Amino acid sequence: MAGVQLQRETLSCSICLDLLKDPVTLTCGHSFCKNCIKNHWDSEQQRRIYSCPQCREDFTPRPDLKKNTMLADLVEELKKTELHAAPAHHCYAGAEDVACDFCTGRKLKALKSCLFCLASYCEEHLQPHHQSPAFKKHKLVEPSKNLQENICPRHDKMMDLFCRTDQQCICYLCSVEEHKDHDTVSAAAERTHKQKDLDLSREEVQQRLRDRDRDVKVLQQERKTLTLSADKAMKDTDKSFTEMMGLLQKRSSDVKQQIRSKLETEVRRVTDAEEKLQQEITELKKREAELKQLSLTHDHNQFLLNYRSLSALSPSTHSSTINVRPLRHFEDGTAAVAKLRGQLQDVLTETWTNVSLAVAEVDVLLTEPEPEPKTRAEFFRYSQEIKLDPNTVNKQLLLSEGNRKVTLMDKYQSYPHHTDRFTGYYRQVLSKESLTGRCYWEVEWTGRGGVCVAVTYKNISRSGSDECVFGYNDKSWALDCEQNKCQFVHNRIWTDVSDVKVSRVGVYLDHRAGLLSFYRVSDTMTLLHIVQTTFYQTLYAGVGLYSSSGATAEFCKLK
Repeated sequence: MAGVQLQRETLSCSICLDLLKDPVTLTCGHSFCKNCIKNHWDSEQQRRIYSCPQCREDFTPRPDLKKNTMLADLVEELKKTELHAAPAHHCYAGAEDVACDFCTGRKLKALKSCLFCLASYCEEHLQPHHQSPAFKKHKLVEPSKNLQENICPRHDKMMDLFCRTDQQCICYLCSVEEHKDHDTVSAAAERTHKQKDLDLSREEVQQRLRDRDRDVKVLQQERKTLTLSADKAMKDTDKSFTEMMGLLQKRSSDVKQQIRSKLETEVRRVTDAEEKLQQEITELKKREAELKQLSLTHDHNQFLLNYRSLSALSPSTHSSTINVRPLRHFEDGTAAVAKLRGQLQDVLTETWTNVSLAVAEVDVLLTEPEPEPKTRAEFFRYSQEIKLDPNTVNKQLLLSEGNRKVTLMDKYQSYPHHTDRFTGYYRQVLSKESLTGRCYWEVEWTGRGGVCVAVTYKNISRSGSDECVFGYNDKSWALDCEQNKCQFVHNRIWTDVSDVKVSRVGVYLDHRAGLLSFYRVSDTMTLLHIVQTTFYQTLYAGVGLYSSSGATAEFCKLK
């Protein structure tokens, strides 16, 4: 062992005093850890002169450092030798450790400190405290560097008393001198007293942490709800405006089509009239030419013969002149559209104000929540009348008392088929009402076997595997009560909560805060289990009977 110690000193770095790590050797022959010498030279960088920490030889410029592979191999061999030479508990004390006060040379880590001896001991030097009766009354604690703080600076005695008058630790001599007639107790007694206060303070801090964690979850849920609501509002708004623009576009197309149709009709009428007038003009020009030719005939007899053969002039289909009334043509339609535009503008201006006000009124209520109820009377403020949904009830359960009570029957009931109904062995039923905000209700059960009182999302399975059983999934939270015990179950994780019979269960839900608690209701309210989570969907009350026929569960009327 002495050889190992000598070799360790030879292979140690003179800067960190530990075994060499990545050893490098300078031209002067001295070796150091690579990081140690680099850090040392970094501190000398302003001088631009680099020296050996041992022999003070200067180097200019700063030398390049290369690993000394031979020394590195020797260090590795030494580590293996020490590992086999020294027991595992012989660990040397580092800078952060408490060293044994009785080790000579390189000190080992202290295993314990003695408040009586005011010294720290490694395992070897601690043995007398375990073996000798003389040390029986000594107090051993975890290793501490602050043992001297337990010594009275005035009397050099152990300060094992506490003066409550001056709120300070004192020794026995202090208690009979300057602290005479003060309220003094042993340090252990004061520690016990203070520990109770500390435990109460810790419980208060833990409760406040739970409250703040719950508040953070509420705010996170509110942020998520706001984002989802805003996204939906933007999509719905875009859809509404798209539909309105589509309607306006359709009306625009209808008006333009009507104008084109009317234009076509009226142009056709004008064209027809023009064509008839052109035909009449052609005929009249032809007759005019005939009459002119006749008027130029010089032979009287020929004139008279030709005049007699003239056909009668056909009557005109029009009045003597076409009188076109000064019409506004399509200006009336344009005016009507302009009027509609003005009305729409007025409506949009008025409704836009309402829309802006509605959006501006969106607000997150960040006030302090009402305190959670403590007494049954306070819980009654949030009582909710719950009726069971006939579409979900298992066919082995009979509903009664206005659908507030279920009874387990031997025979199957003739309920019609419904996709929401629990089938098979799972004799369960859900409430018809959804649960939002703060709710409280009570369930009373009778009979042998057990009852399951639960809250669940509506999309829980209704058949097939046991995934549809309350508490056997991540969609439901259930309290299973049997004759002499009560367990909470969620996602197939069971927690024992009571070893006495619970025949009436109170359930309190704060949906927004993610708080769910179950109580045993008798003369007093006894908390059985509390859940703090985040509910992402609407919840429904549920109840299941896992017992013999005749057992009942009833949602109580609360006054």
